[in-house]
Amino acid sequence: MKKKLLSGNEAVALGAYQAGATVGCGYPGTPSTQILENFRNYKDVYTEWSTNEKVALEVAIGSSLAGARTLFTSKHVGINVAADPLFTLSYIGVKGGLVVVTSDDPNMHSSQNEQDNRNYALFAKMPMFEPADSQEALDFTKLAFELSEKYDTPVFLRTTTRISHSKTVVEDTETKTEHKVTGFDKNPKKYVMIPNYARARHFDVEKRIVDLVNDSSNFSINKTEIKDTDIGFITSGICYTYVKEIFPEASILKLGLVYPLPEKLIRDFCSKVKKVYVVEELDPFFETQIKAMGLNVEGKNLFPITGELSPDAIKKAFGKESLAKKADINIQIPARPPALCPGCPHRQIFAILNKLGLIVSGDIGCYTLGVMPPFSSMDTCVDMGASITVAQGIEIALKQKNKVVSVIGDSTFAHSGITGLINAAYNRRNLLMIVLDNGTTAMTGMQPNPFSGETINLVPTMSIDYEKLAGSVGIVAPNFRIVDAYKPEDIEKTIKELMDSEKISLLVVKGPCVILKRKKK
Repeated sequence: MKKKLLSGNEAVALGAYQAGATVGCGYPGTPSTQILENFRNYKDVYTEWSTNEKVALEVAIGSSLAGARTLFTSKHVGINVAADPLFTLSYIGVKGGLVVVTSDDPNMHSSQNEQDNRNYALFAKMPMFEPADSQEALDFTKLAFELSEKYDTPVFLRTTTRISHSKTVVEDTETKTEHKVTGFDKNPKKYVMIPNYARARHFDVEKRIVDLVNDSSNFSINKTEIKDTDIGFITSGICYTYVKEIFPEASILKLGLVYPLPEKLIRDFCSKVKKVYVVEELDPFFETQIKAMGLNVEGKNLFPITGELSPDAIKKAFGKESLAKKADINIQIPARPPALCPGCPHRQIFAILNKLGLIVSGDIGCYTLGVMPPFSSMDTCVDMGASITVAQGIEIALKQKNKVVSVIGDSTFAHSGITGLINAAYNRRNLLMIVLDNGTTAMTGMQPNPFSGETINLVPTMSIDYEKLAGSVGIVAPNFRIVDAYKPEDIEKTIKELMDSEKISLLVVKGPCVILKRKKK
């Protein structure tokens, strides 16, 4: 047994390796990114940054069906991208264990929304585990692979930002399960989801959930602590540590399996405690289901449905004094809002777009900060790839030429922007699409992408040729251009020329990320 200080992400990677996983697929997204970055360092594993989350999950499905234990990672909004194969995967099941990591981001530290992905477990009818610290992140990951194969199901592992990035002590047994890749077995009735086969598999899914509910009360990851029977809490994840800090003598039912809920265990706990509170971040996921069992609990009448909880927030809900000590010194700390880095290659383009007064449809990346002063030159941002397609909708509705541009980063363009490019060309839109290529996926920590010419392991590989890509949909010079991000006069002149051409155009603005450039030096 060896003690280690690990983040939740590091612990998940270690757990997957020790469980015998040999394949890891995903797309970088905070707070999940470091899972695959750590998993890739182990021997005899294959890891890739896939083009997007849908692609990553489909690769993971193939790997699982060929008998390999497989890890898929994504931030919460990435599960939206992967949702199409995810729901059918639940019907197909697995061969090698398949763990689907969703890293949620309450309070939106680095996200466009704070959706509660526990709901995906309910909708997709897949079991979900949620660890409360790094030790559980390690242990739950290993258990998830075992139960995935036992119940013939993919298993969700849900973390949140605080679990993903916080470091706690882990007792590592340093034991590894050797899992043999057994190969692909032809089984069309299980793997080919035509309607007739899918109908039969739906019955299997429903039976699986019933079996999990019946067995879940005996799962070791659900823990009951009976102390003071006047007050009790049902909780999970990081909220468990908050409750323990504020109410060390209270009775607690800590749920490691957050779906399906262990009904027998919950009923037994509520029968032993006079007053039960449900403490959970974001949606009343537990509370709604527990009340549907006919049990009297309280939750969202005390706790907010938005943002993160904290020890102070829980104290406040119960009318207790804040943990924060009052300071006598009145210091006004200046605000430090996020901003594009000094020397960032994106700064020039946003200054120019502001000057030209164009409608700018933006996208997801560090360049989204072009919305902030002093640039104030981004008007929409929905999801990855939406810049190109939203711009088309604006142009269609306004029936105005020379007014709308889309701005997207190189990694996001590869992720989900190319389909929008094809749509614009196919439907003969009059649109200027601008790709900001800084040579990396900067926002999530400098990961490579299909335009940067290297894989997750920094092995040289192909790099998409912008000119050939544009030419394949009929965009050729002079309506295809590449300009230097540090030559503002050239950028402004080129934008004006392309806007005046009244044709579909693609402009690539190239300049290396200043942080990546510094690291490479």
